[in-house]
Amino acid sequence: MDVQLWAWIALVLGTVVVITVDLLFISRGDREMGLRAALAWTGVWLTLGLSFAVVVGLAFDARYATEYLSGFLLEYSLSMDNVFVFIVLFGFFAVPPAAKLRVLTLGILIALGLRLIAILVGGVLIARAEWVLYLFGAFLLYTAWKLLRHADAPADPEKSAILRFLKARLPLTGTYEGRKFRIRVDGKWMYTTLTVVLVMLAGTDIVFALDSIPAAFGVTREPFLVFAVNAFALMGLRSLFFVLEGLVDRFPYLSYGLAIVLAFVGAKMIVKDFWHPPIWLSLAVIVLVLGASIVYSWVKTKPPATA
Repeated sequence: MDVQLWAWIALVLGTVVVITVDLLFISRGDREMGLRAALAWTGVWLTLGLSFAVVVGLAFDARYATEYLSGFLLEYSLSMDNVFVFIVLFGFFAVPPAAKLRVLTLGILIALGLRLIAILVGGVLIARAEWVLYLFGAFLLYTAWKLLRHADAPADPEKSAILRFLKARLPLTGTYEGRKFRIRVDGKWMYTTLTVVLVMLAGTDIVFALDSIPAAFGVTREPFLVFAVNAFALMGLRSLFFVLEGLVDRFPYLSYGLAIVLAFVGAKMIVKDFWHPPIWLSLAVIVLVLGASIVYSWVKTKPPATA
């Protein structure tokens, strides 16, 4: 796949423009996004992400469009799992409604910048030492095993190493001070709980990126496509948060589906010298397994009908 510099510039600038429009016109201010608006914008971002496959197909060929589509569906599903952890974090820290949108926005912008760096580094490593793919594959198998072991265990922020580090290293107020991340108390700077939430949010996304970026490289080895699927998946993360905020208990089997898909992708990377499955097979596995886990979760957790 011969990606010219202008394509990278267009993709990055397009991402910046879309995020800027979102910040200035769509989710301006600090109020929570209503469910109707969140559903509408989630649909918009999902449609935008899926439609980019057409652009890739026209600019390059159908093979890369299929690779992009496979990567996007996988990353979007991983983003859903990411959002569930965000919801637990926000509940644990009792984040005020007026602060949710602000800290989500900053967290996602930080995540996007960090992922771009990680993707470029990963692309260089793979280009120079293809054996790195074996490490990625082994790591995905390990991640799948961890997901299966702890799929039923909710995230516990109290046990987070990041939280313990912040408590030990930073002077914390233990309170919210409006939109402020730090305040001066008796001549000393102290950090509010909003700072703790932001750092926890960014740290959580870094951990998720360790899974999602190798998974994306397992579907396509093109850094351009890996960044594209991450950018489009992250764009709709804020509206997706407000959609799923009240539905966190309706998808208990999503983690099992993700574990199966990550294991499939990891195994495919490890045996790449002996088995070269067609691109459509990867897409079919991702769609069928994740779709089945979502539908099964929804059906199994359906509230009983009231008389």
